[in-house]
Amino acid sequence: MTLVIAGLLAVLVVSYGQVIAVHPDGGGAYAVAKKDLGPRTSYLAAASLVVDYVLTVTVSLAAGAASLASAFPTLGSYLLEICLAGLALLTVVNLRGVAESARVLMLPTALFVVSIGGIVVIGLLRGTPAAVVGTAQPVHATEALGVLLLLKAFSSGCSALTGVEAIANAVPTFRAPRVRRAQRTELMLGALLGLMLIGLAVLIRRDHLAPRGGVTVLAQLTAGAYGTGWRYYATNLVVTLVLLFAANTSFGGLPVLMSLLAKDNRLPHLFGLRKERPVYRWGVVALTLLAALLLIALDADTHRMIPLFAIGVFIGFTISQIGLVRHWAGQRPPGWPRRAVLNGVGAVLTAVAGLVLLTTKFLEGAWVVVIAIPLLMLLFARVQRYYAAVARELGLGEIPPPPRVTDSLVIVLVGEVSKLTRHALTAARSLGHDVVAVAVHGDPAQARALEESWDRWNPGVPLDVIDSPQRSLVQPIVDYVQRAAEGGRQIAVLIPEVEPLHRRYQILQNQRGLLLAATLRARTDVVVCVVPYRLSL
Repeated sequence: MTLVIAGLLAVLVVSYGQVIAVHPDGGGAYAVAKKDLGPRTSYLAAASLVVDYVLTVTVSLAAGAASLASAFPTLGSYLLEICLAGLALLTVVNLRGVAESARVLMLPTALFVVSIGGIVVIGLLRGTPAAVVGTAQPVHATEALGVLLLLKAFSSGCSALTGVEAIANAVPTFRAPRVRRAQRTELMLGALLGLMLIGLAVLIRRDHLAPRGGVTVLAQLTAGAYGTGWRYYATNLVVTLVLLFAANTSFGGLPVLMSLLAKDNRLPHLFGLRKERPVYRWGVVALTLLAALLLIALDADTHRMIPLFAIGVFIGFTISQIGLVRHWAGQRPPGWPRRAVLNGVGAVLTAVAGLVLLTTKFLEGAWVVVIAIPLLMLLFARVQRYYAAVARELGLGEIPPPPRVTDSLVIVLVGEVSKLTRHALTAARSLGHDVVAVAVHGDPAQARALEESWDRWNPGVPLDVIDSPQRSLVQPIVDYVQRAAEGGRQIAVLIPEVEPLHRRYQILQNQRGLLLAATLRARTDVVVCVVPYRLSL
């Protein structure tokens, strides 16, 4: 069965090498489905990938915590806390940028490969295990060895193939030449994964290993090869670190996928924004929140997560394979029948694995995926429908009539005569010739004092003082602006704001200007401008 799974791994590695070449902008199964299988199938591919990425994080963190508890049993009661701490670490690293996070992960990954290679080589050289860890557990046979059990074993074992698509999804994060580097990385991943998978399976079969209490099967193999000395603890720590960081594939892939969905108007456009560093921070934040909620809901239980995890992966695998078959049949390049047969076989195998896992694990939690994926598809469709309606209303892609020329009025909100007022009036006079200053006062004495100061200053701009006995600022200004806008006149409202040099003083400033700006935007159609006056302290 392991050899069959390794064969499917080879098919998937070759297939995703083709996906990288055909879709160098990333997206994996989503890009394939959008191009070759239509919008509904692309919704399904995107939804399954989102589920896959979120569960990649949770499963990797939960497995890492279990590996740590295998070396230090006292930590077994704090698995959820360990997972959340690892999630916080990954979030901080990825917010600094994908390139920086890759450098951080390089050394632990190399140590992991060396450690697993050592387990396989030393374990095969030993005639018997060097040590046995964990407590024995009774195993009760519940069904005979038949086709269904073999299919269940195949579908469960295929969960080891997750992560193969992550490289195809994140091609834009590679340095140039992107396609060649991504394909080379895909081949290296497949070769390492296949060797480790087969080597560990041979050891498990030879030593007749079975699950034992308090330890993982990998911890048993580690003890069998290295004993229970310092190398046992060091290997478990390295495995923990790599499993915690294995979630980094999602932090590299899901934000890119969400940016593609935003570009296609299927997610809010903010997911397509990038900061100064080359990272989609909103996608990173969304992934962190979803993973944290899932870890808390499932109490970081790996066995409850894996069925949900694998189903989303198999849906993406199957869609990408079918899409490539359609691509080769449509393009018909040299040697296309061979490629189509390869992708078709892969599609059948991954579809069978997904269906078996869905039916056998439905009541154990797989029903969550059956609900989550259609809801995500509905979300994508509704967001795209909204953006399409906005595009029609804005007339995007059409030539609009010439702009209208109307009378304009610039309203400047003032409180008293000061440098701030002069700064705001200077800005207003540069925007239009018809300018009026407006002040709101509830005290008649203060209103008269302002009018007298204004007359002595004589800035060349009239002043309207609004009486507000209730000492309300927002509603009198809104009413004044709405009256001024009657008759189709174009109105611009300038709100001067004091901006301190140091952020620690920001809380000391009056925030009424920001509140007034938000209210005017919500209740009127006027242009609202906030004019900053920057302090030297």
